Amino acid sequence: MHKSFTPSAASPAEIHLYTAQEFEGLTADPFKGARAIAAGQAFVASAGQAVLVSGEDGALAHILFGLGNGRDALGVAALAARLPEGDYTIARPSGLGFADIAAGWADGAYRFDRYLKEQAAPPRLVIPAGEDGEALSREADAIAHLRDLVNTPASDMGPPALEAEVAAMADRFGARLTVVTGDALLAENYPMVHAVGKAATFAPRFLELEWGDAAHPELALVGKGVTFDSGGLNIKGGDGMRIMKKDMGGAAHAIAMAELIMGAGLKVHLKLYVPAVENAIAGNAFRPGDILSSRKGLTVEIDNTDAEGRLILADALARASEGDPDLLLDFATLTGAARVALGPDLAPLYTDDEALAEAVLAGSKTSGDPVWRMPLWDPYLADLKSPIADLVNSGGRFAGSITAALFLKQFVSARSWAHFDVWAWRKGKYGRPEGGAACGLRAVWAMLQTRYSG
Repeated sequence: MHKSFTPSAASPAEIHLYTAQEFEGLTADPFKGARAIAAGQAFVASAGQAVLVSGEDGALAHILFGLGNGRDALGVAALAARLPEGDYTIARPSGLGFADIAAGWADGAYRFDRYLKEQAAPPRLVIPAGEDGEALSREADAIAHLRDLVNTPASDMGPPALEAEVAAMADRFGARLTVVTGDALLAENYPMVHAVGKAATFAPRFLELEWGDAAHPELALVGKGVTFDSGGLNIKGGDGMRIMKKDMGGAAHAIAMAELIMGAGLKVHLKLYVPAVENAIAGNAFRPGDILSSRKGLTVEIDNTDAEGRLILADALARASEGDPDLLLDFATLTGAARVALGPDLAPLYTDDEALAEAVLAGSKTSGDPVWRMPLWDPYLADLKSPIADLVNSGGRFAGSITAALFLKQFVSARSWAHFDVWAWRKGKYGRPEGGAACGLRAVWAMLQTRYSG
C-alpha cells in the first residue's frame, strides 16, 4: 500500500471536513466543545483553515479542516502537508468522494527527500473497508513516481537514467523494451531526435515499450523526454534555465500513465514512446537556419533551437502513428505560452476528435483534475510556413501553444489523437510541496478506464 495510506489503525485522529457554508450552519458539535474551540481560533472553514485538538491524553484526537467553497477536489492536500506523522481517519467527508480525498492526501503528504539526510515519515490516511485500496495506491504511487522523476536533477536523470527507469518498469510488468541510441538513430530513421540530442555528453536515444495482448485496441503514449533544456544555441537566460530539469515532465507523465495501465491490467495493447535527449551546446549542436529531415519525410527549418521538444515529438508521433493505434496521446512540457494562457494547474487539451474531447472533459469532471480544451486553429498554420522547407519549427510568440500543437499535428496520422501541453511543475500553492506535479493525469486516467473498461 502507498506509504501515506494504511488499511487500519488502532486509534487514529478524526478529521472533520467542512465547507464554509456547512460550518456556518452547524448546530451540533461533531466532538465535545468543537464550536467553542473553533470560535476561539476564528475558524470559519475557509479553504486550508485547520484546528487541531488534543484528547485527554495529550495526543492529537480531532481536526477541523476547511474546504472553502468545496470546489477543489484535492483540497485536503493542504492538510496532509502540515500534519505530523501518525494515523488519521475521515470522520466527515463533506461530500467529497473518497478517491478525491485519498488523491489529495497523497498529494500533500508527498516529499522529495532523495537528497535529504532527515527523511520524515508521512501522515497516514486510513483506507476504510469497501474502498479499493489497491487502485488508490496505484494512482498515488504512479503520481509520486512522476514527481520523483521531474524533481530529480539532470545530473542524475539524464537520458541513460530515464532509460533505466523505463527498463525497470518493463521488467516489473513483463513488457518488451527496444532502445535505439546515438548514431543508430540515423540508421533507424529518427533524424530529429538525433539532431537535438547529439551535442550532449549522454547520447540521445529512442525508447519503445510494448505490453499487452495484440488483439486488444492499441493505445499509444508519447512523452517528451528532454532531460535538460539549455535552449541550445538560442540559449535561455538564467531564470528560464533554472528549472529545466523538468523538461522531461511529459515523459514522466507518459511513464506514470503506462504504470497505471499495466498495474490495472487495462485491456489494451500498450505502446509507450519516449525520445530521451539533452538539449546541450557544443560544436556539433544544431543551429538556427539548419534544415532537418524527419521520420515523416517532412523537412523542418530551424527558427529557434529552444523549440526542440516538438522536433523529437514529431519523430515519435510519426513512429507511433505507424502502428495505426486506436488512440494516440502525447504529453509534453512544450510551451511557456500555455502557462501564460492557463497557468500551471490547468492542462491544455488539443484534439480534433470531438468524441475524445468530450470523454477527456468528462474524465476531468469525474476526477476533479482540471483540463481545458484549446483550439487547433488551422489558419495559424501560416505561421509555420518556410520558404525553403516544408515547415519552420517556431511560429513566434503569438498563439505559441496553438502553433506548437499544429506543428505536431502535421506528423500524426493516427485516427484519434490528443496533445497535452503540461507544465509538470507547481509552486507551493495550497501547502503542497513545490516541484514536480501531475497535470491532467487523473483526468486522462479516468477517461481511459471508461473507454477500455470492457
